[in-house]
Amino acid sequence: MNVYLSAPGRGKGASPGSSTPLFMGTLALVLVAALGCGGAPPAAAPAPPPASVGVVTVAPSPVPLTTDLPGRVEATRVAEVRARTAGIVLERAFREGSDVQAGDVLYRIDPAPLQAAHASAEAALAKAEANLLQATQRADRYAPLVETRAISQQDYDDALAVRAEAKADVAAAKAALATSRLNLGYATVTAPISGRIGRAEVSEGALVGQGEATLLAKIQQLDSVYVNLTQSSAEVQRLRRAYASGALSQAGEGPVAVTIVRDDGSEHPQLGTLLFTDITVDASTGAVELRAEVPNPDGALLPGEFVRARLAQAVARDAITVPQQAVARKADGATVLVVGADGLVAVRPVEVGDAVGDTWLVTKGLAAGDRVIVDGFQKVRPGAPVNPVPFASVEP
Repeated sequence: MNVYLSAPGRGKGASPGSSTPLFMGTLALVLVAALGCGGAPPAAAPAPPPASVGVVTVAPSPVPLTTDLPGRVEATRVAEVRARTAGIVLERAFREGSDVQAGDVLYRIDPAPLQAAHASAEAALAKAEANLLQATQRADRYAPLVETRAISQQDYDDALAVRAEAKADVAAAKAALATSRLNLGYATVTAPISGRIGRAEVSEGALVGQGEATLLAKIQQLDSVYVNLTQSSAEVQRLRRAYASGALSQAGEGPVAVTIVRDDGSEHPQLGTLLFTDITVDASTGAVELRAEVPNPDGALLPGEFVRARLAQAVARDAITVPQQAVARKADGATVLVVGADGLVAVRPVEVGDAVGDTWLVTKGLAAGDRVIVDGFQKVRPGAPVNPVPFASVEP
């Protein structure tokens, strides 16, 4: 809006000093109108509300500390089937890799020489028994004669000695017969235990047992298996010191449960139990051996397989844990964001220990009641006010 102002002329009859007040008043009215046409300046925008963040409130609680240890699977029972008598193998009566029961026939060795030896032993026993009968009858006849001095005492003593010798011959013949019977029985090789049999070490026509007990096959029981574990002696000593100081306590009164993790990351469905921890340190590795027994009804775990065993060896009594996503780990240490009593965000340095599931064990830097930010990091900065809400209620 353009305003043009001009000084009024001196009209007829106007006095020289009367036009100035009128001009000033008119100018003031025009300026007020001009300002009114432009409008009032805008008001300041209200501040945004504090951002909502998901927090967890720290609360100490007992936490089992799990340890992953390397291990190797071993059969609980292993039987090496060997030839206990010499001979030629006539038959292999099992299928390699199959399950066998105790007493099942595995091999048959040619029994003909053993049968002949058994028959010879029977004949030797019969002869010894006949000699014993003759010697006994002679001694019995000499007994009344020596009393009447019909024979000398020496003759009677000789008869008694012959009878005793005949008794010893009978005992030796019986032992030889028992040995021949055992050898004949060994011609039929049976499974000493139930389990899974491996490959056949010999085939039909092989000469076995000639000077040594030839290995024929191996049977392993797999319905339950041992897992032999190793742990460094330094770690074992650290746990013992923690037990002594009270920082940690034993995992429980009963047997320690063991979870087996395979190479592909899958867990064995059956839980095992820890049997013992050895007290001897291996001089070559500096490790201590532990052994666990694990049910294996489907035979999934195989002897010689490498696995990892997860077990709880101790319990932290008043442990503080936070979700792993709440911890920022850098080269100079770990930090978390906490919400103070004034509602402002602050950076808190912490010391982090072992992983417990999807959480970190915090050994230093947090106390009961601290509110740790778990969700909403991108919306806040240190020193900014926030609206803390429980993490479980934060919408994904």
